[in-house]
Amino acid sequence: MTARRAAVVGLLLVLALTLQASVLPLLSWQGAVPNLVLLLVVAVALVRGSEAGLVVGFVGGLLLDLAPPADHTAGRWALALLLVGVLAGRLHDPRRPRGGSPLAALGTVAAASFVATSVFALAGLVVGDGDLGTGDLLSGLAVALVCDLVVAPLVLPPLLAVLRHTDLEAAPA
Repeated sequence: MTARRAAVVGLLLVLALTLQASVLPLLSWQGAVPNLVLLLVVAVALVRGSEAGLVVGFVGGLLLDLAPPADHTAGRWALALLLVGVLAGRLHDPRRPRGGSPLAALGTVAAASFVATSVFALAGLVVGDGDLGTGDLLSGLAVALVCDLVVAPLVLPPLLAVLRHTDLEAAPA
């Protein structure tokens, strides 16, 4: 990844994390907010592939784990989002620079949200974080999935456009 690409992704990551931690909690629904960092990881993975998705997923997840008001064991979001980055990156097809259809992108967001929230919750059960029952976990999973899908059509197209534009500018002439 070139320095320009890394800087753009870094700025997008800081912006997503800042909005997710400061503005979106004011609009929370049943305690859940849209996961903008997850949407950025999916966008990076779709445009640049699994390796970039893994790196951005790990860094973004670690930032989520450490950003206030984090109340869980550090590393849970890092694990969840690096897996999402790898899985979403497997859908990357360099022969299709446009990234496929918008419906496929929404399907990827739905799968990514399900995987990330499930891994986060299961990691919490393994390490003893929280005392939620299965019903609470399933309802939280559904709420997080809906939140991410509602925001995805507004956030994902601009993210994909910025990332593609950065790739086109960095490509040799």
